[in-house]
Order: sequence, then structure tokens, then C-alpha cells
Amino acid sequence: MKRFSIIHTLLLVALLMLPGSMGAQELRFSVSGVVRDANSNHRLPQVSITTMDGNEATVTNADGHFTLKTEKKPSCLFVSCLGYDAQKVQLGEDLNKEIKIRLKPGAVTLEELIVNAVNPRDIVNAALAKMPENYAHDNQLLRCFYRETTQKGRRYIYVAEAVADLYKSGYQRLVGTDRIAIRKGRKLVNTQKTDTLGAKIQGGPTLAIELDLVKKTEVFLSYKEMNNYHLRMETPMSIDGRPQFVISFAPATIVDYVLYYGKMYIDRQTMAFTRVEMSLDMSDVQKAAESILVKKPAGVHFNPRELTTVVTYRYDGETCRMHYLHSDVKFNCDWKKKLFSAPFHVEAEMVVTDLLENNAKPMAMNDAFRSKDSFYDKVTVFYDPDFWEDYNIILPSESLEQAIGKLKKKK
Repeated sequence: MKRFSIIHTLLLVALLMLPGSMGAQELRFSVSGVVRDANSNHRLPQVSITTMDGNEATVTNADGHFTLKTEKKPSCLFVSCLGYDAQKVQLGEDLNKEIKIRLKPGAVTLEELIVNAVNPRDIVNAALAKMPENYAHDNQLLRCFYRETTQKGRRYIYVAEAVADLYKSGYQRLVGTDRIAIRKGRKLVNTQKTDTLGAKIQGGPTLAIELDLVKKTEVFLSYKEMNNYHLRMETPMSIDGRPQFVISFAPATIVDYVLYYGKMYIDRQTMAFTRVEMSLDMSDVQKAAESILVKKPAGVHFNPRELTTVVTYRYDGETCRMHYLHSDVKFNCDWKKKLFSAPFHVEAEMVVTDLLENNAKPMAMNDAFRSKDSFYDKVTVFYDPDFWEDYNIILPSESLEQAIGKLKKKK
């Protein structure tokens, strides 16, 4: 049950120009801003920013900043974040001025506290039973932004980004029909003489297919798999202004694959899974390493430290669809006979930015990205100030932006 795959590369590449983009929407309007906690004034990452019809979306970066591009001039944005009250933000005529948004921590009422007496397994079973009606039945074509990075210590050695089109067949159909195709992408690589190892994620943007936990129920969300876990009710929270059951889970048995710790969030009204947070059980290091590692060169030690995943779904008033995913892998790795090992941090995130089409048809298989492919091998080094044009992206954080600047200077 390998969810994530890290493989070895020497990170030695030719500098090639990337072909022009394909089929960008004409997103003529742009709104930028920063989101903070109303009490602490701290900037909030991974805040969902959408137009009121939900057709265009993004999330804030690690510094709380966002830019959302839209086809029609927006008059209002919907802003939501786990643990905070959702907020509708009215926009003025001047969209050039950066807006400042302050979210208030969500309050837990006495009524919500009563649910702690409910059997969590009954809630999960009810949510599993409601899956066929809670998620999109139509085939959809979605536009996504995908980013993956590799850090050795504190230094970024690899950054890659892409805009991709994701075909999602109705949730009552087989996941094998889902496909994703890169429309535009770039990578930046920085190696030093001391760098003999790098890491990349096998499958890249196909994580949006492989980690669709509601559709690939055998990965985690199935009656059979739930029998491997202890479940516990936690303090209720709010997502998008909607109250959620929060249920934590932990391994309850020993199986021949690695289990997880984490939390799942279930909409109290619809009984839909809206968010799942998972952390790989590292108690058996060898088993964890086998779950993460696909390939390494002979003579290299691989010591996994952490693997975490977040998958979220958005409710559009009728059904849910995938909205955001984020994965983190941390490990130490180096050649045998060396005194010290090098810490690595491999991160990937994807957000669905636009609903392009309902009742969509899949793209050709020849255009689709395969789960055994590496994104690193599919895009080439390229930089242009207007590279993303009208596409919605997740803004780079200040630290990542500085790293990208340094990587560009190396070229």
C-alpha cells in the first residue's frame, strides 16, 4: 500500500526551453490579499479563497498571501479555514488594492459538545454509507495547480510547478478512468559539488488521483480498513461555516502494511467526509521505509522520519469534490561509511483552481500523466516573469520565492 514514492536522481539536467502553454482561460480580473488570525494577527496558511459560485479558487501560501484570478469581475469572495468562522468578503470597484482579511476562531457551542457521547464508529459507518450520494456524479474537468519541492537541510535543491487539467469521472465510477495532463510546467534545480543525492516524487500530479480517498476507498476509507483503527470523538470544528464531527484514529492492530494516525472531519448535515489528516505510523522504521521508498542506489542509507498527508473536499451546495491536497515526507539519507546523514524534506501540494466543464470527456491517454512517471523528468528548466499568464496558482512563500530567485541565478 505505497501512497508516496521517493526515488533517487543525480539532479544533473540539460537546460531546455519548454513549449508554449495550451488552452489558458481568459482570467481578466485579479484580487490579492493577506489573511490573518483576528486575535493573534498571525498570518494563516492554507486558507481557502473562492468566488461565490465556487468555479475559481486558490489557497493562501505559508505567509498568508493569495492572488485569485477570475473570468468575471468578482463582487465577493468566500474565505474559509479549519477552526475559523467562514467569511464573505465584499470587494470594491478597485481590485488593485490588496485586501486584508481577519478570520475569527470558530466557537464551539454546547450543542456541538453533546456529540462526544456518540459512538464514533457509528458516525464513520454512516458517512461510508452516504458516499454514493455525497460526491459529484457527473464527469468533471478541473484545472489544478501543482507544486513539489525538495530541500536538503534548509537549502532548496529542486522546485517544480505545473498547471494541469484533471478529469474526474463521477464518484460512482471506477477510479481507473480518472486522468491528469500537464498544460504548462517548469522546474528549477540547484546542485553543488557536495550533492550526490536528490529525491523526487513518483507520480507527481497523479497524487490527485491516487490520494482521492473517497474514490479509492481501499486506501483508507472502507469498512474493512476501519477495523484496523481505534476511533475517538474529538472537539467539533467548523469548515466553510459548516459544523463537523471530528474523529481521531490510531492503529488498533498489526497488519503487513503501515497504518496511520490522524483525524477525519465529517459534515454533520450531509455526513460527507470533508477533510482527512494522516500521519504514517513510524514505530516500525523498516516497514515505514518500504512504504515510502521505491528505489535507491546501492550503498545508501534511507531513514524515514515523517510522512503526513492532508486531503480536503469542498461542498458546492449539492455535492462534494476534491479541493486541496498536501503531502510532506522527511527523511535522512546518505552514503554508507559517512559520519553524518543529510536531512531531506520533500513536499507536494495541489489545489483545484477552476471548474472547466461538467459532463466532460477524458483527455487522450497519450496526453495523460502516468502514475509511474516522475514530474522531474517531464518538465524542463524555464523562467519568464509572465510564465503563469492568466492561470491561478498558489503563490510561493517568501522563503520559497527567495529560493527560486537563487536557483534562477544559477542558470
